[in-house]
Order: sequence, then structure tokens, then C-alpha cells
Amino acid sequence: MMEPFESWLAKTKHVPPKSIPWFRRWVETCISEFSLVTGDPIPRSAGMAFLKSLNNRHDDWQVLQAEQALKLYNYYLSRERHSSIGSQQKDSLNLEAILKRTRGILRLKHRSLSTERTYLSWLRRFAYFTQKNRPEAWTAEDVSSFLTHLAVDRKVSASTQNQALNALVFVFRFVLEINLDDQLKTVRAATSRRLPVVLTSEEVASIFDHMTGTHRLLARLINGSGLRLMEALRLRVQDVDLQKGVLVIRSGKGNKDRSTVLPQTIISDLKEHLPHSKRLHEEDRKMELPGVELPLSLSRKYPNAGTEWRWFWLFPSRSISVDPRSDTVRRHHIHPTPFQRAFKKAVRQADIPKHATVHSLRHSFATHLLEKGTDIRTIQKLLGHKNLDTTMIYTHVTNLNMLGITSPLDHLYKGIGS
Repeated sequence: MMEPFESWLAKTKHVPPKSIPWFRRWVETCISEFSLVTGDPIPRSAGMAFLKSLNNRHDDWQVLQAEQALKLYNYYLSRERHSSIGSQQKDSLNLEAILKRTRGILRLKHRSLSTERTYLSWLRRFAYFTQKNRPEAWTAEDVSSFLTHLAVDRKVSASTQNQALNALVFVFRFVLEINLDDQLKTVRAATSRRLPVVLTSEEVASIFDHMTGTHRLLARLINGSGLRLMEALRLRVQDVDLQKGVLVIRSGKGNKDRSTVLPQTIISDLKEHLPHSKRLHEEDRKMELPGVELPLSLSRKYPNAGTEWRWFWLFPSRSISVDPRSDTVRRHHIHPTPFQRAFKKAVRQADIPKHATVHSLRHSFATHLLEKGTDIRTIQKLLGHKNLDTTMIYTHVTNLNMLGITSPLDHLYKGIGS
């Protein structure tokens, strides 16, 4: 099993050729020390214990190399297992071909990884629902029946139903080359326009008091600059202009760039944070890891740009991982899930009785600016909204306070008291 693993490493060029023997050695040492079976995935507990034992007798870059070796080994085994299962399931090859083509077209159109995963998930669920082995047999009636099933049997929301519809329309139009627009005009569900959850300034400050470290800095940046979560996570070192107090958002929603304000109150925290990111960047260069992910056109034109400090993540992950798109082992930005959990915990500890999420920080940014008299068009540009109607939703939250309206009940009791 180790020889095929070495051959796969050499073939895929995930690591420098001179490092391949060391990768095999790390895996073999872990398997030997924990009496594991060669050819079986290395359990997470065993891997963590192995890396912990290395900390006492090896340099940091060697520990990172060992971590990379274990991850690549498990990834290699999962690919081999998936390949063997796929060869046994002849009846699912047609669906797998459609999934592969859909993935390719989504990437060609520069759709996000989350969109790719969502669309492929809906495609699998639709295929299971129709029970038709050949995708070319799918019809508009099948789509309509599936959406009805979601609404009636699964009782999903209108937005979820429309998300499934968007995914299937995309597959039919660009993969199967069938236009469903005319046949599905009446299927799209009407969505409700709900007011956003907005936190007061005191509530925001209380949440920050219950957060620490990078998570606290990230939350303050999202609130202070009006960012979406993934926009904040994807920030590069060069996107932060500490002198001018400007933040550049590249390839935001709709694949558009924009600039927004950088809060002066967190500049000192960012200056303290940058050396930690710099250290991880230097470790990657010492290990000769591939550079960070770049926009597709840029990576083709300047293949080595990803190794430059200016393109490094502002919030890099402490561990390396396998890029789900290119299968390249590199450092990614921090994962959103731990941060979201930390935020929810802070909301509970602050005893705030609102269904607040990380996105509520962005809502609060817009609402507080509007309450202070900032022009609605300016807020639209800072948030990166395509349509002004999207920004106008915040006026429904602030209008009563801005107009100084009081309830008739207050006047009633005031009159009685006088």
C-alpha cells in the first residue's frame, strides 16, 4: 500500500519529489507506533496523538510536514475506495457523469464552492426522487413533482424550494441543454420579506466582551466594515490599508470588488495580528508548500503569485488542508464553523434574547449608519448591494425612531398623570 501511495504522490505532484520519502516515513511511523493496519485510514485520535508526540522532539516545520503526510494518506485511501465503489455501480455512471459535467461548468462560471456543493446536493436528491437511471429521461414534470414534494411532504421554506429550483434549472440549461423557463414559470414559490435582526450598540459590545483572540477581531471587523462572513474570511494582507483606513473586498457577492471603511479602533489589533499570519506564511515557504488559492485568471498568468506575502490570507488557518477543487495541499483561511460557534456562544453568554447570527453584525452596521444620518446610497455602496431596494429594508427598522413617533398609549398615561 505504501508503494502505490508514493507513486500517487509523485504522479499528482502534491509535494516536492525530495520530500516524498519523508511523507512515507511519517505515515509508516504513525502506523507502527499505534499498531494500525496498513491500508486503513488513520483515526483522527491516533493522528493527533502522533503529532503531539512529535512536538517534543522535532521542529515545527517537521510536525507540519507529518500532519500533511497523514492528511494526504487518508485522502489517497478515500479516493481509492471511492474509485473501487464507482466501478462496481455501473447503473450510477450516468448520474456521476452529469455531476462531473455540472461541477465543471460551475467552476467555468466561477461559482463559489458553497454554490457548487449546494447545486450538486440538490441534483443528487432530485435523481433519487425520480428513480430514473438515465438523466436524459428527466422532464419538467419531474422537476415540478420534486418541488411539490419538497413543499408538501418535506415542508421546506419558500427560499429552500427556490434554491432547489435554481439548481435544477442550471443543470437542465447548461448541462442537459434544455430550457425550462417557459415550462416552470408558475412553479417558483413566493418568498416573504422579513425584517433583519439588528443588535443595539450595547448588545454588540456585550458580545465582543465574551469573545477572545482572532474570533473577537474578526467579529469586530465584520461589524465595523459591514462585511459578509466569507468576505471577511477571504481577505488578503494587501486588502487592508492601515494608513488610509480602507478595506478592499475582492470578488464579493456577484463577483464584484468594492471598498469599505476600516474602523480606526481595530487598527492596532490588526497590527498585532499580522505578525502571526506572517509566521505561518514563512513556515509554508520553508516547507515549500504551494501558494494560497488565487483567482483563476491570476493563477494562470502569475503561477507563483500565491507564494507572495501580499496575497496571503489575513486570517489563515493554523493547519494545512487539501483544496477540494484542485486537490492541492496548501493553507486555507480559517473555517467559518468554529467562528460561528464562538459567536453563538457569546450571544448566549451575553444573555441577548434575539436570534442573532454573524450576519446580524452586518445588519447592525447598516442600521446604525442610517440612524446617524448616513445617506442610503452611501450605505448601498459600502454593503455592495446591487439594488437599492435591498438596502431600503433597513429603513423599516429605523424609521419609527428617526421620526420620533410615540405610542398613543404613552400620551394617554401622560395625560392621566398630569
